[in-house]
Amino acid sequence: MDASTKKTNLGWQSDVIVDLIKRYGFEYITMNPGASFRGLHDSLINYGGNEPPMLLCQHEEIAVQIAHGYAKASGKPMAVILHNLVGLLHATMAIYYAYIDRVPIFIMGATGPMDEGKRRPHIDWTHSALVQGNAIRDYVKWDYQPTSIHGVPESFARAYSIMTTEPRGPIYMCYDAMLQEERLTDEVAMPRIDAAATPSPMMPDPKALAAIADRLCKAEHPMLLAEYAGRRPGGFESIVELAELTGAAVWDINNALNFPNKHPLCLSMDKASLKATDLVVGLDVKDWEKQFADLDNANRIVTDLLPPSCDRVEIGFGELGISKWSMDYCRMQACSVRALGDTVLGIPELTRLCRQRIGADPALRRKIADRKTAVGKRHNEVWAKWQEEAQQNWNASPITFARLALEVWEVIKDQDWVLTANELKHQVRKLWDFDKPYRHPGVELGTATQIGISIGVALAHKKHKRLVVDIQPDGDLMFDAGALWVAAKYEIPMLIVMHNNRAYYNDWAHQIRMAKLRGTDESKAHIGMDLFGPEPDFAGLARSMGCWGEGPIDNPNDVGPALKRAIAEVKKGRVALVDTIIQHR
Repeated sequence: MDASTKKTNLGWQSDVIVDLIKRYGFEYITMNPGASFRGLHDSLINYGGNEPPMLLCQHEEIAVQIAHGYAKASGKPMAVILHNLVGLLHATMAIYYAYIDRVPIFIMGATGPMDEGKRRPHIDWTHSALVQGNAIRDYVKWDYQPTSIHGVPESFARAYSIMTTEPRGPIYMCYDAMLQEERLTDEVAMPRIDAAATPSPMMPDPKALAAIADRLCKAEHPMLLAEYAGRRPGGFESIVELAELTGAAVWDINNALNFPNKHPLCLSMDKASLKATDLVVGLDVKDWEKQFADLDNANRIVTDLLPPSCDRVEIGFGELGISKWSMDYCRMQACSVRALGDTVLGIPELTRLCRQRIGADPALRRKIADRKTAVGKRHNEVWAKWQEEAQQNWNASPITFARLALEVWEVIKDQDWVLTANELKHQVRKLWDFDKPYRHPGVELGTATQIGISIGVALAHKKHKRLVVDIQPDGDLMFDAGALWVAAKYEIPMLIVMHNNRAYYNDWAHQIRMAKLRGTDESKAHIGMDLFGPEPDFAGLARSMGCWGEGPIDNPNDVGPALKRAIAEVKKGRVALVDTIIQHR
């Protein structure tokens, strides 16, 4: 703490929290109002001048999701304020998803007063808990509740450091209501201006990197498997450089945009190419299994598609940050080399080591050149197949996934565009050109995550004036429809294209599988899954929230003109929604 930087007799203890928010450079605060942080709220407005600005959200889950999307798209953490125990409990699902997605969010809560003599009857008792952070302790990186104003600056600094250290994740700071509301009467030491906010990245073991380089140069059919590496500065470009140097194919898991999908070495989603793979190099991977396996969903049978002799090596964070509670770490894979450390340092060093080996071996250079030609040929074959498949049932109504993907692509391809999350069951990855690292921050994380995360992504790109596109599932928007008002109120422009099959079809498909397995009536599978009778009017909903809305549209020939009208509204700074009715699968 910096003894020369004090807060004393300047107002209220909550002013100290405002000074810290400003000192650490938070650009926005999302919140739903609550009396437990009324002291901080007043300080933010009347002492801090509403800088950073507060964004009012209709639900705490939306507040956390906007921060989630903003951090994924910008790399910068956002602050969130949650009201007491009840606000925290509202937000739990969104906090869990931020944790498993390795997203930094600075969550501030409130409780109490913990002094029983200061509690209001009933409400301050029912809305408070003993050690409130215990509710989310299993899926935040750290939580703390300072007992006096003197504990606030140090814990704030520590929380920021923990949050932004890889693997990143949300933290929770809980501030007693009376702590916020009392006058500042004595000196409070603040963090030094020149103190490092985040430790430097961790370099993987040089011997482990050398061993990976040896295996990569020796392999006949290597594949780079990337999950989170593309989120880090320069990660996208460093993976391209490593792939082009070694002639390795690349599979992008798509929790970040790690590699350009039209690059000749991209074989993402081509499971047929796996049968000859003899080495997989994991680049900050958590889930090794899903993309390299076939799943018999109804019988829960998983078949590994990689040859039994295929070797696995990795650079990443391995067992760092694994929860003792949630099982988001997925199935462990046997790796012959595990280089614990940050890919932001590990990939460039691996590239340097491989360049040394390749430069000294003419035969290796010839092998790599031949491999690049072969992988490029396979990429072109797969890409051509996807384009051909996209034309099937072209004029069908309801609209096919591929037709909708191509209609959207046709109107955005000449714009500086960003896709928020949903990718139409992989159709956009097969049909669009993801040529820049900011085009897509990664896929959504399940129902009731899409609209909030998308608004956060749009907020991150607002200053760049990019066209942000949200392909929005209907069931997801039904959870958090009030989020549309947030985007309209704070003029966060985005194009929302409804992926509207009038159902929670993912679960409908599960019931069809069960019916087939058990020989029961498939025609009843929709019960408890459908969103018709009545059908939600999403365009009307959008207009009621201050957005532009058009639809529903089930004729594919009408989609393009409607999208053009919507984009014209987005360029005026508005949220525009086009409701398109698509097939179930």
